[in-house]
Amino acid sequence: MQLVEEILEKTDAKICKHCLGRMLSKTIDGEDNVSRAESLDLELNEDECIICANIFNKIDDELFDKIYDKMDFLKVQFDSFIVGSRIDKELKKRDEKFIEEMNLDVEPIKKEINRIIGKRLEQELKKEVNFEKQDIIVNVNLIKEPKVRIQINPLFIEGKYNKLIRGIPQTKWPCGKCKGRGCEECNFTGKQYPCSVEELISEHILKATNGYEAKFHGAGREDIDVLMLGSGRPFVLEIKEPKIRKIDLPKLEAEINEINEGKTQYHNLKFTHRNRKAEIKVSSPDAYKVYKALVECESPYNKGDLAILSQLDEIHQQTPIRVSHRRADKVRIKHVLDLSCEVIDDTHFEMTIKTEGGLYIKELISGDEGRSQPNVADKLGIKAFCKQLDVIEVSEK
Repeated sequence: MQLVEEILEKTDAKICKHCLGRMLSKTIDGEDNVSRAESLDLELNEDECIICANIFNKIDDELFDKIYDKMDFLKVQFDSFIVGSRIDKELKKRDEKFIEEMNLDVEPIKKEINRIIGKRLEQELKKEVNFEKQDIIVNVNLIKEPKVRIQINPLFIEGKYNKLIRGIPQTKWPCGKCKGRGCEECNFTGKQYPCSVEELISEHILKATNGYEAKFHGAGREDIDVLMLGSGRPFVLEIKEPKIRKIDLPKLEAEINEINEGKTQYHNLKFTHRNRKAEIKVSSPDAYKVYKALVECESPYNKGDLAILSQLDEIHQQTPIRVSHRRADKVRIKHVLDLSCEVIDDTHFEMTIKTEGGLYIKELISGDEGRSQPNVADKLGIKAFCKQLDVIEVSEK
């Protein structure tokens, strides 16, 4: 075969079976690259492969012992994996140059390395290589003395939460004075508030998974003084470096809810995928939220004027003063979808309001010094503010 002769001539037969078989992968059938080369029954000087510098000799029992020792040390639980490798840049360039000069359409050397390691791990561990979704990544550095690093991919758990008492933030809030380092003002906790919706679930999930860290991704958030009622707010909890992946979520959910009874509750916990944490943050055109607000007026209001509030529709809201330090200053256009009121007394009434996500209810009521137009206070002709607010429904995204 002419291609074989050209390869042998260019390398002076100083080529290993791995590299020869790889160069012939599109022209000769075989179970793997080594078997392709062996089918030719050629005399090769394999001790001096000018393409790979005999890097495949490093994929030996000693390397696999290092991999297994690392797995045992981490005590990592997994079902799927992929292999990644690092090789010398000059070796990589030499391989690419040879393929280009020979005008071949074959895979680069790293793919062959990864496949060989992956195939043996599959056979010996009875685990599967999965390029789409894997629990761990086995990283092998073959530059000089081989080194092994195991990357444990995050675990994602989806659910909904209710917040049943006020004064709890959604996520951990660093102390404003020490920025989380710990000081006298925060009693050296590094936190502005003792607990959060995030911490009241994550500490238990971290313990169950032996994870390193948790990150909470909510579908929006309510203020600290606002309850989250109804069916709850969707969230995804990301567990970084979980060494245990197989946990009984229904059982854990029941235990967590019993511990947090009266404070927070978590529902429908289930394993999910990485993209879900972004999906729950994107509002669909049909997404809505329903609130119940206790409105307090500076002076007695005209009860007949409450009917006017049901006409509120398109609201133009400039970024509220209270969040302007952390949000871009711009005007957002949102819509009121439904609104009803119930009289309590001369200066108080309860308002149930259904809106597009992202409408600031407190500012809709007060007007926020004219930054929210139209608003409840202007419609009633008196100063009004939100004394108490509850979220009673967050629609599915």
